Amino acid sequence: MAIAPTEATPAGMNAKVPKMIAVASGKGGVGKTWFAITLSHAFANTGRKTLLFDGDLGLANVDIQLGLMPKHDLGAVVSGRMPLNQATTAFEDGGFDIVAGRSGSGNLANVSAKSLNTLGEELILLSQAYHQVILDLGAGVERTVRNLTNSVDTILVVTTDEPTALTDAYAFIKISHMERPNLDIRVVINMANSTREGERTYNTILKACQGFLKFSPPLAGVIRRDSKVRESIRNQTSTLVRYPNTEAAADVESIVKKLLS
Repeated sequence: MAIAPTEATPAGMNAKVPKMIAVASGKGGVGKTWFAITLSHAFANTGRKTLLFDGDLGLANVDIQLGLMPKHDLGAVVSGRMPLNQATTAFEDGGFDIVAGRSGSGNLANVSAKSLNTLGEELILLSQAYHQVILDLGAGVERTVRNLTNSVDTILVVTTDEPTALTDAYAFIKISHMERPNLDIRVVINMANSTREGERTYNTILKACQGFLKFSPPLAGVIRRDSKVRESIRNQTSTLVRYPNTEAAADVESIVKKLLS
């Protein structure tokens, strides 16, 4: 089924903004999915028609964090029972759509390369109906994760100041940069005690990239540690719905402003 393209970019919108953005991390537990959800909501709030694709094929949980019970998920798409464009679910409180993964099931993590390529092609087709597509990738550097980044314009690598998180984020950046040297890779520091501390954490990973890769991924932004984030996750909704004026929400909105500029 053909997907109707979105209307022309509305006045005031920059047509050169990266359309397909992957949110990645070297390891779990750094707030990647929360960031992908909040990023999608912040984009939607600017008037951009936005899709959040849960590409964590093994441990999908976007629908859980948003308290949704989708009728369809990626399992039906990968098995060939339905096309991707019929597997979208509206998150009405946030004004954006999601494609849910299969929560609590690891079997999608072992899909064939052919199925992954087909899924990627369907996602490109579906993206024509949106101004913005956010891919929430699985943690790590496995084939199933990297395969979904083949068509993205930008990758936002989320990390914290934990040594293992930094090491794994560097590993993801290294492999992604080696595979696609011209890919736009940016770093997001999450759960920082302050903006200045987050910038110091960024400088740590920047020095490693410069020293070993001769590559300088820019800082997309720093997100301050905020107790309201945990509360919004516990209440299964977007932080921008429940606590729109909190520091973490403002930091994500600042990242969106930078991407739009």
